[in-house]
Amino acid sequence: MVLFGKYSWICTRLIYRFLLPGLVLLFGCSAPRFVASRPQWSRTVASSDLPPALSEPELLAALARADQAWIPEAIPLPGGGTRYIYRRRQGEAPLSLEALRALIRNPPRFEREQLLIRALLSQLQSAGVRVVLAHPRRQGAAGEWEPRRSLLRLRPDLTAKGSREFLRVLNHEAIHVAQSCLPGRRWRRRSELLGLSRSVSPRARQQLQAPLYARVSAHERQLEEEAYANQDQLALGSQLLADHCR
Repeated sequence: MVLFGKYSWICTRLIYRFLLPGLVLLFGCSAPRFVASRPQWSRTVASSDLPPALSEPELLAALARADQAWIPEAIPLPGGGTRYIYRRRQGEAPLSLEALRALIRNPPRFEREQLLIRALLSQLQSAGVRVVLAHPRRQGAAGEWEPRRSLLRLRPDLTAKGSREFLRVLNHEAIHVAQSCLPGRRWRRRSELLGLSRSVSPRARQQLQAPLYARVSAHERQLEEEAYANQDQLALGSQLLADHCR
């Protein structure tokens, strides 16, 4: 399960206002945050009450549009000077004026993230997982894996965060899927650790203190620690699915 809201992913909007002879830095905050969900059955889905499966072309187009918001803007001011506006993720240091200008000259393209999203969606489908854009049952979650139904839910508004954040949540949930895999297209009734590192960052440690995780068991917390500790290895989810979900 991935946390969503004030406890996880955060976006900050900074405005540099450059008016000679000085530089004034104005701060304004905008955005939400995240965390992730878990597995626990035969890998078949034949229920008419499920949301429609995610459309990959529509998803990638929506993510590409959202990615544009991560490109800094330079806005000329009346009477001279320039205002620079950009967004940064939680934990990232503020960018210098020169770094902002460099990003405007060479904006990020997020092509690698989109390729990894494609590959991961393909692996999930091969494993018998149905991925849908639908609100998770647990409040505050950005993603949620329900093995009993072979169903992975992702918040519909997650696409507004862009390709990198979407991939991080999808990768987190794919780790949970791998934790629940058994040979022969079956799911475990109790997910198991994969033997990966459970050393989480201070930020992830803080996210695991969110109300979303207040009542989870010690074993469930270990599963979450394993997913959080490895979610930023963005190609790992596909590899784990290939290794454990045949």
